[in-house]
Amino acid sequence: MTYYRNEMRLIRMEIRLGPAGNCLLSKGEKTLDSLKNLVKMGLKAQEIEFVRGTYMGNYEAKKVGELAKKLDIKLSVHSSYYINLASKEPIKIEQSKKRILDSAERMHHMGGGPVVFHPSYFSGQDKEHVYNMTKEAVLDMMKTIKKNKWKCQLASETTGKHSAFGSLDETIRLVNETGCSICVDFAHLYARRQGIIDYAEILDKLKPLMPRLNHHLHIHFSNIEFTDKGERKHLLLSNRPPFEPLAKEILDRKLDVTIISESPATWEDAQKMRKIFERLGHRF
Repeated sequence: MTYYRNEMRLIRMEIRLGPAGNCLLSKGEKTLDSLKNLVKMGLKAQEIEFVRGTYMGNYEAKKVGELAKKLDIKLSVHSSYYINLASKEPIKIEQSKKRILDSAERMHHMGGGPVVFHPSYFSGQDKEHVYNMTKEAVLDMMKTIKKNKWKCQLASETTGKHSAFGSLDETIRLVNETGCSICVDFAHLYARRQGIIDYAEILDKLKPLMPRLNHHLHIHFSNIEFTDKGERKHLLLSNRPPFEPLAKEILDRKLDVTIISESPATWEDAQKMRKIFERLGHRF
């Protein structure tokens, strides 16, 4: 970890890499084993995947958080895929909020960190209407988090399909108007832009948010297959989009980041990312 002075204050710069989901090397292993496996691989982050359900209770979440702290592994969680905060059916909005808040409660017991979620879908509705519904739901959830004194941050993720709310500009607006956090998925942005990515442009747009984000950026990265509708499926690390130019931008800008691999081989590709950073001269 290094520090640099910016506007009369010290800013931390640290790069943490890790997988989405458990790194399980043997049959029967669970999340606690995953954390120990990551240490052996030189990885220092993990996103706990609640995408198909919140599979652990608060007691287990606390144990996971205690071990992660001991091993110096930064945790985040990814909430359910079954979320639509702008559904035409009010009950589905309430169910969506409950799933996100269930993840937030577990994140609190793990010691705090980002709670990543895909916000909503347009479903033929006016985009401004969908934005306002999403904003209202996020503000309502943030009130619950504050009331319960949970140590976590809702992190709206940039999404990969044009049918979903979550372009970079939409997500930045949501952060500015609610105070929530952000998860920047570069593969999703690449798919939205039909194979075009400008890391400098994206990071320039994010720069004004950094004080609000405590100068830390939570990132998802993988390669991706897409159609004219956007994201189709995540792929192994290669060059669609290329990772090395992003790594260079992160180092040049002295950014404090956590990068979660969402490829089909999460921890193997996280290790490949580490080697790219090392080749560029970074020491972990």
